Amino acid sequence: MCYILKLTHVMEFMKQHCRLGHISKKRITKLQSDGILESFDHTSNDECESCLLGKMKKAPFDTHKNPTPFTGTCERGKDLLDIVHTDVCGPFRSATRHGERYFVTFTDDFSRYGYVYLIKHKSETIEVFRTFQNEVENQLNRKIKTLRSDRGGEYLSQEFRDHLRSCGIIAQLTPPRTPQHNGVAERRNQTLLDMVRSMMSRTALPISFWGYALETAARVLNLVPTKKVSKTPSEIWSGEVPSLAYLKVWGCEAYVRREAQDKLEPRSERCYFVGYPTNSFGYLFYKPSENKVFVARRAWFLERELISKETSGSQIDLEEIQESTSMETDVGTSSQQQVVEPTVVEPQQRVTEESDIQPPPVRRSDRVRHAPERYNLLISDGDDTQVDLDEPTSYQEAMAGPEAAKWKEAMESEMQSMYDNQVWDLVDHIPIQKIVGHKWVFKKKTDMDGKVHTYKARLVVKGYTQTHGVDYDETFSPVAILKSIRILIAITAFHDYEIWQMDVKTAFLNGKLSEDVYMTQPEGFVQSEHPNRVCKLQKSIYGLNWNICFDEKIKEFGFLRNEDEPCVYVRTSGSIVVFLVLYVDDILLMGNDIPTLQSVKTWLGKCFSMKDMGDATYILGIKIYRDRSRRLIGLSQSTYIDKVLKKFNMQDSKNGFIPMQHGLALSKAQCPSSTSELERMSRIPYASAIGSIMYAMICTRPDVSCALSMTSRYQANPGNDHWTAVKNILKYLRRTKEMFLVYGGAEELSVKGYTDASFQTDRDDSCSQSGFVFLLNGGAVSWRSSKQSTVADSTTGAEYIAVNEAAKEAVWMKKFIGDLGVVSSIQDPIEIFCDNEGAVILAKEPRSHKRTRHILRKFHYVRKVVEDRDIIISRVGTDGNLADPFTKPLSQTKHDAHTRSIGIRFASDLA
Repeated sequence: MCYILKLTHVMEFMKQHCRLGHISKKRITKLQSDGILESFDHTSNDECESCLLGKMKKAPFDTHKNPTPFTGTCERGKDLLDIVHTDVCGPFRSATRHGERYFVTFTDDFSRYGYVYLIKHKSETIEVFRTFQNEVENQLNRKIKTLRSDRGGEYLSQEFRDHLRSCGIIAQLTPPRTPQHNGVAERRNQTLLDMVRSMMSRTALPISFWGYALETAARVLNLVPTKKVSKTPSEIWSGEVPSLAYLKVWGCEAYVRREAQDKLEPRSERCYFVGYPTNSFGYLFYKPSENKVFVARRAWFLERELISKETSGSQIDLEEIQESTSMETDVGTSSQQQVVEPTVVEPQQRVTEESDIQPPPVRRSDRVRHAPERYNLLISDGDDTQVDLDEPTSYQEAMAGPEAAKWKEAMESEMQSMYDNQVWDLVDHIPIQKIVGHKWVFKKKTDMDGKVHTYKARLVVKGYTQTHGVDYDETFSPVAILKSIRILIAITAFHDYEIWQMDVKTAFLNGKLSEDVYMTQPEGFVQSEHPNRVCKLQKSIYGLNWNICFDEKIKEFGFLRNEDEPCVYVRTSGSIVVFLVLYVDDILLMGNDIPTLQSVKTWLGKCFSMKDMGDATYILGIKIYRDRSRRLIGLSQSTYIDKVLKKFNMQDSKNGFIPMQHGLALSKAQCPSSTSELERMSRIPYASAIGSIMYAMICTRPDVSCALSMTSRYQANPGNDHWTAVKNILKYLRRTKEMFLVYGGAEELSVKGYTDASFQTDRDDSCSQSGFVFLLNGGAVSWRSSKQSTVADSTTGAEYIAVNEAAKEAVWMKKFIGDLGVVSSIQDPIEIFCDNEGAVILAKEPRSHKRTRHILRKFHYVRKVVEDRDIIISRVGTDGNLADPFTKPLSQTKHDAHTRSIGIRFASDLA
């Protein structure tokens, strides 16, 4: 009997604890002693798992009192509105249902009564302050005397200053980098976020509902005690003892009465309780079936059911309720904001500075792992990038956001394509069938200026749940190698070919399946009359294999596929030549006869649903510029680089003049060793920055190849020196983002290669650095900078290994360009230049020397291709070796000279 009674008390305590937004036991005790809350025993030592998930803190800092920097004493406000504390928190990675990513708080110092406002941009701070000021001054018949804030730009704007001056409000600003002097506001932010995380960890609501949870938490804080005041903030503020009887457990399910149209229909429906309306009596409920939030006077709340559930931490990414712009750099700071190092600061870290306390281990979330950000920065849907595009990650988030109508239209377009292509049949579900899930993926396509012009929704099947050999055999997507695209663009510039662009709509829906695959009905489009049926796929869908349908159709029109590049097709007829390049669902058409090109378009339009993009100007995140009068084509990634710089807060950094400092050497000795260093570097987005820079390097920026090769070796455990080197690459890209990789101006269409090696540059394993670059029509078309896999014991050995790597690339280029049939000089050997005479001789003559006997047999491949007259090796002076910047950091003069020689130039250099 005692056990049952104790269990009842524990459940009652948990219910009140959850209703009050997971406040502490001490506050609940105070409410009981004041007679506001019913007394019950809560001496149990059981901990709330939601609080452990949402409120875990570091060891406490020194809490001795410090005089305020404004008065020299620990004086507080003597009456309401004497001092108001404010701060802006955000942005958050996930927006609310209405698109807000920030919130601003105003807290009265005397009563600790607080207001919270959700905002979309920091610039809205002045408007919400006016709203707050008008309301509180009117309700209390008092004036705000002092506003205390940090030095955020939103508080330092001229408009904000003028408003405070006109109202006679004293603006108290904390010193730079001292958030503890704004401790009331900072602590309020921390407490609110702790409560939000705890409240959301138990419910199944989407993370976009954090705004409702925040407003509920702010309301509860005003109703419960705080150690700084003797009564509750609400009682001091209004003079009335607050009632807690109406509070409910946030996020619980509830049955809400509805007006039924038929007497036999249910009288209520199941919804979620999400908060309290501001200007109305009742409660706020979320109806998932209609995706709307509404006000109702009463309901039956299923609080115990939610409390008895295990926390849903795996469903809600708790790290989403963390600030994402605390990653700041030591460059580009303004007078309004002085920051030091790019690091992600947790809310509790902003209240007090770290002293001698060792930081805790890195917190690991139990959420489902996704691909690293650096992959999201590369290619999505062909020609757009995913940097800072604010795209929803789920169907619920898309429907809850401000762009729901546009995403709904995009999904309807996708579904219409499914119906038109007869992708599936609805069949009855049989228990023995294996059902594959699905997911909506949302993308925004941008133009060359970074402006969104298309909203795309794709229905993706969760193909990772399939079994090889059972319901799939092979999965692939046709992707052209970027160097083959550059080679064709160089040829196009020389011959002044046309270059057009097309897009295959729903390309993946054109392949038939030979396996039986069953999928759940698409979210948001479940047929009401057959909700339990499943989709039996007749054709492939994103995430599944799609076969060689495109290859078959294009060959029917007379195209031949290049044997060395399966995504490049050639069609010749006399003097007429047409090239077709396929990159997933993007197509480039190049040729010298407009009627023939038009006939290719017509044929493709008959076979597939196509979109004619006209002259190619922007593909794969690359701008294409042409000067046909001078037969020049330039490639630029300025828009992509801008987005990368914003991603890492480097858009206002100082300009860098070289990618890597001349003479700089990186090593594992610079990796962090102490716990505090490891903790700090774990918050640095090192790998993400490397991946972002890599896409620019692969496409159009060979000038950063060496710097990227050397910094990418330390992604597993980067140190501060390594991160500084990466930031220097970003600074250099900022200065040179408007540069073009230019093709044109050559008198003949021939390939020339350059190779070089830097002897034992790696301090960790004494390996050398190889580099090569191949030029066609005045611009680089293929390049590489990489560490050698073996240790060379002489400069000749290192150079010889580099020559062998360049020889293999030259043989591929010779075969690929030869099959195109438009470069007559490719029948001659490709000339490769090397600045080491010993390596040149070793490649030409099979001599044996005591200094070269250790060279592995695989590196003698170069001798065979020299003997077959595929390539020839020639000597060149060091100053004329264009592969020199691919093996070591150079001085700015040499770096700039070599950069121009491989075709990278500013627009002013082309005039």
